[in-house]
Amino acid sequence: MTDLTRQYLAAARTAAGLLAHRAVADHWTEPSALDGFTVGGLAAHLAAQITSGAAAVDADPAGKPLIGLFERYDQAGWLAADIDNEDNTAIRTAGEETGAAGPDAVIAAAATALGRLDQALPGLPGDAPSGDPRWPYATTLDDFLVTRLMELVVHADDLAYSVGVDTPEFDQDAFDTATWVLARLAARRHGRPALIRALARSERAPGSISAL
Repeated sequence: MTDLTRQYLAAARTAAGLLAHRAVADHWTEPSALDGFTVGGLAAHLAAQITSGAAAVDADPAGKPLIGLFERYDQAGWLAADIDNEDNTAIRTAGEETGAAGPDAVIAAAATALGRLDQALPGLPGDAPSGDPRWPYATTLDDFLVTRLMELVVHADDLAYSVGVDTPEFDQDAFDTATWVLARLAARRHGRPALIRALARSERAPGSISAL
């Protein structure tokens, strides 16, 4: 098992625990902290970071060009885009449609996917071609898992905040990987000095260093 596989599985279990929190079901149809998402739609989007992992395990990326981790973000139409752009709208629509099945269905789908991942992921090499089957390109398995890790950490906080519970504590290595990606994306978007100042020099920090 690669270290990133271990990190991803740990993060997926943490997210699955949050999905099963009673407060999530209790607020399912209410607006979330993210514009355009209900709590149920956001929960379904969080769960998709687990179910997409299982889909990647079973996908065949043969014939797709292999790209690097940050090339993947260069091609992400939702990154740093208006919330109503085509990609972000499609993401919300998919979450809302999946969430419409209710909390039990979303929790069950995540649990089934996690079972598949526990079985299959440890035997796969980190440099194997992989990725979301919907992508027109492939990444290495490790790079794909990094993209899911970041999403799990970010959206778990979104969901916890939305329903008034504590943000779950992720495995330290998984959290470090997710924040490393966010820091790299923030520096690419705002410049390295802005990131350094936000982290170390509050008196001259910019108003925002949002990575996303």
